[in-house]
Amino acid sequence: MAYDLITMGRIGVDLYPLQTGVPLPQVTSFGKFLGGSATNVAVAAARLGRRTAVITRTGDDPFGTYLHEALKDFGVDDRWVTPVPGLPTPVTFCEVFPPDDFPLYFYRLPKAPDLEIDAHELDLDAIRDARVFWVTGTGLSEEPSRTATIAALAHRAKSGTTVFDLDWRPMFWNDPDAARPFYEEALRHTTVAVGNLDEVEVATGVREPHAAARALLDAGVELAVVKQGPKGVLAVNREGASAEVPPLPVNVLNGLGAGDAFGGSLVHGLLAGWDLEKTMRHANAAGAIVASRLECSSAMPAPGEIEAAVTAGAVK
Repeated sequence: MAYDLITMGRIGVDLYPLQTGVPLPQVTSFGKFLGGSATNVAVAAARLGRRTAVITRTGDDPFGTYLHEALKDFGVDDRWVTPVPGLPTPVTFCEVFPPDDFPLYFYRLPKAPDLEIDAHELDLDAIRDARVFWVTGTGLSEEPSRTATIAALAHRAKSGTTVFDLDWRPMFWNDPDAARPFYEEALRHTTVAVGNLDEVEVATGVREPHAAARALLDAGVELAVVKQGPKGVLAVNREGASAEVPPLPVNVLNGLGAGDAFGGSLVHGLLAGWDLEKTMRHANAAGAIVASRLECSSAMPAPGEIEAAVTAGAVK
């Protein structure tokens, strides 16, 4: 049976301080969580009842073992999560200064295993058959992951729904100015593009939300989703339908992971055939719920929690 969602991209261990408002030098205790954007999206969709899997790579080490165990606990198929001898599983630390300051510190040297995904090892039939396939901009930052990402997209040839999460992380690029041609190539093969204002500017050269959405549609996608921070989210499709939905009020504890919860709910709404406004309202609610919690993967909301937040018009 085909998967509802296959994601491809980053995985790692998140080590989040259990004290808020404290800089890392003074933090004394941390929680350990499954992390990585593409992986978190698969977890979020699984929490909503979808059959999901992730294509990624870890180190051949105890942290890699932990990630396999966590994926299974979350109901995400780990059959395409393979070890890379000699490279450590990535670790990410953050500082938590609510409501809007969450510095991230990535430990992905000498190279992250998830950038060692090789095109020759992909299960292209499964990728083509999945109802939704999700890739990220980080996967384009280095070889062989770059070639593997483009090969997977080209083989899929826009069958089903193919989502490109623009996922711009400048620290992952040796030359950030070189990113746009690779983003443009990925957009040619995708049906949905998702990104915040910084990310759509990298992909299109345009920052104004409506103009950026039009530029993404001109690049070949069928649906452009532009996150506008405190102004909410804008979604525009090729047929001319649009929805601009404000964010839900929430007391933010940790904003990291909110975008991944948004992504998992977006996938759920697309698979359910919801209209744009309902899809965006539920995705916004999912993101807000995770922003109210410390962790990312284990904080992903269940359907009833999202419905309650949408009904209430706020996260309580």
